Amino acid sequence: MSKTVALMVTLDTKDQEAGFLIDEIEARGHQALLLDIGVIGKAGIKADFTREQVAEQGGRKLEELLNNPTREESAPVMVQGCIKILNERIVTGDIHAVIGLGGTQGTSSCCDVMQALPYGFPKIMVSTIASGDTSGFVGIKDITMMFSVSDILKLNPFTRKILANAAAAACGMAEVETQFKMQKGEKPLIGMSNLGVLTNGAIQAIQYFEEAGYEVIVFHAVGSGGRAMEQMMKEGIIGAVFDYAMGEIADDVWNVLRAGGPERLTVAGKLGLPQVLCPGGAEHLGILVAPNEVPKEYENHTYVFHSPVVFVPRLNSEEMIRVGADICKRLQYTKDKAYFMLPKGGVGRYSVKGGILHDPESDATFFQYLRDNLPKNIEIIERDTHAEDPAFVKECVDRLISLIEERAE
Repeated sequence: MSKTVALMVTLDTKDQEAGFLIDEIEARGHQALLLDIGVIGKAGIKADFTREQVAEQGGRKLEELLNNPTREESAPVMVQGCIKILNERIVTGDIHAVIGLGGTQGTSSCCDVMQALPYGFPKIMVSTIASGDTSGFVGIKDITMMFSVSDILKLNPFTRKILANAAAAACGMAEVETQFKMQKGEKPLIGMSNLGVLTNGAIQAIQYFEEAGYEVIVFHAVGSGGRAMEQMMKEGIIGAVFDYAMGEIADDVWNVLRAGGPERLTVAGKLGLPQVLCPGGAEHLGILVAPNEVPKEYENHTYVFHSPVVFVPRLNSEEMIRVGADICKRLQYTKDKAYFMLPKGGVGRYSVKGGILHDPESDATFFQYLRDNLPKNIEIIERDTHAEDPAFVKECVDRLISLIEERAE
């Protein structure tokens, strides 16, 4: 069955590339839907959605934008117009993939659009800047970044090959029949956060959930992972949460590698989703450093290197209170019943007895702060074992299932 690939292109400068992509897509038996996202200049080929139509869908007339044209004013309008056009056609099943072309400005605009499209919908960004740090463009959406190597400025033998690859990739993705969609009445999809120091426990948790008939999406709690988990809560994909790892909270207090951002640990509470919480990995930070270099401010801390460039200092008692205070502040949004599991034998593999970051004194200070300050509707369950103990993990799973079943009654 023929599929449709949407193209977002500035047709005043990249008309040749757009025409080539259309030919490549049609040669594979599919169709293209061309959106002109340019503002200044003249389109070199005809678009299915002209820049005038895109601007109007974004809430402004193109003539208004051209009165005093600036990127700051025009880009958000064109982005919103594309978002509206594409999302409407995704809902009706009229488009099946999207390709964006661009340099710095085009990549910013196209990726802003792609970040507003559903998870699972194929998104390919052919970009001149895709060889660097693309986290600001990808955000927490499943955008495939494709490095153009050369500038995207008219056709040559090399750019034809790159664009042909992009067209083939988009067509192949569009042809995939596997769907990512939750059906009403099914058991909710479980979101679970995880860190490397908890992976054995996470594997056990997945097994226990599956034995009970639930499926789990696991998110690596390195900042983007936690934010993606919470975005999926907002989109109704995830219906219950086992927040097993809270290193993103500790790192957010110090604004280092795994910082989860201001919304982290608040969304499930705001939405009233069943949740079981565990402060896994919250006793240490993750800090990017030069290979095997210890930052001066942490020379008096116990530490380990998670990798040559990821320095992991153990937080002391005073610092653990700061983490505890931030956790309690964020959980004020949780108004429904929830469980907070305290593994007094260690919140991760590094901090168990015999572990390189074992510090029972700061653990005790942390746990006492949580006892004294967590919202009263969050029931604290204390166990003398560590976070990866199978019995502890099984109880976490069982308590989350019990909350889900209580809400379903």
